[in-house]
Amino acid sequence: MNEIKIFGHKNPDTDSIVSAIVLEKMEKTLGNTAVKAYRLGNVNKETKYALEYFGVNEPELLEKVEEGQKVMLVDHNGFDQSVDGIENASIVKVVDHHNIAESFKTAGPLYIVAMPYGCNSTLLAKLCKINNIDIDKTMAGLLLSAIISDTLLFNSPTCTDIDKQIAKELAKIADVDINKYGLDMLKAGTDLSDFKPEELINIDSKTYSTNGVKYQVAQVNTASIPDVLSVKEKIENAMNKFMQENSIDLYVLMITDIIENNSQIIVLGKQEIAEKAFNVKIENNTAFLEGVVSRKKQVVPYIDNVL
Repeated sequence: MNEIKIFGHKNPDTDSIVSAIVLEKMEKTLGNTAVKAYRLGNVNKETKYALEYFGVNEPELLEKVEEGQKVMLVDHNGFDQSVDGIENASIVKVVDHHNIAESFKTAGPLYIVAMPYGCNSTLLAKLCKINNIDIDKTMAGLLLSAIISDTLLFNSPTCTDIDKQIAKELAKIADVDINKYGLDMLKAGTDLSDFKPEELINIDSKTYSTNGVKYQVAQVNTASIPDVLSVKEKIENAMNKFMQENSIDLYVLMITDIIENNSQIIVLGKQEIAEKAFNVKIENNTAFLEGVVSRKKQVVPYIDNVL
């Protein structure tokens, strides 16, 4: 119970895993040796590529926390995206780049840093500078990987000038070419050949709740949208099953083309919400969203506005 557990959100992406690893190292450098990084789900192929490239082991899996357990949250703050038992845990620190969720509340004061960068790892890199913590080659490589992932190699509308500036600095330390390494890493994450439909919809999936409507937004990156749509019926069956088991009112699956920077969405449940949000007509449970690649900035806020 004395250990302070650090973790990102469920169905972790590269930024979530890297943020936990880096915050653990930062805390230990500052003298807090009781911390340990964890993950709340399987590591995806993109993240595996980054971890293997820089020789870092993936964190241990954490399924739940006990009452009173001290925790630090990275890359999320909403309880519906966090570990089981989070409601009764003692949250001592949050480092995040998302909006503050309706479900977030704490019993006592805490240390919280939230900045509107395109990537949480950008914020952690800034905190390293502020605290005079040396960023070595391995840490730089991990942080850079997360920034590339969250900004889709700087093509996402969430990307800021700070993200770009920090990424350039990190690339020098990590001794990698941003574009070459970035494309290789992103392409590694688009290999969906051995995923079952149930696994595919959970590669990067988050739950939200606004005004009594519970909805799920999942995202898969690909170099070929038609390849993913070839198993559309099986994907829809998996989505329906997830909705029934988790009382989801609306499910939006983003199939994002990392080359053309567009998304095809599969929508189940209250489709009228998605139609109003994106000003599209959903036919056969699907619609094309030109130029849409960001769940955080181009999907969730529009759904929330409708709700």
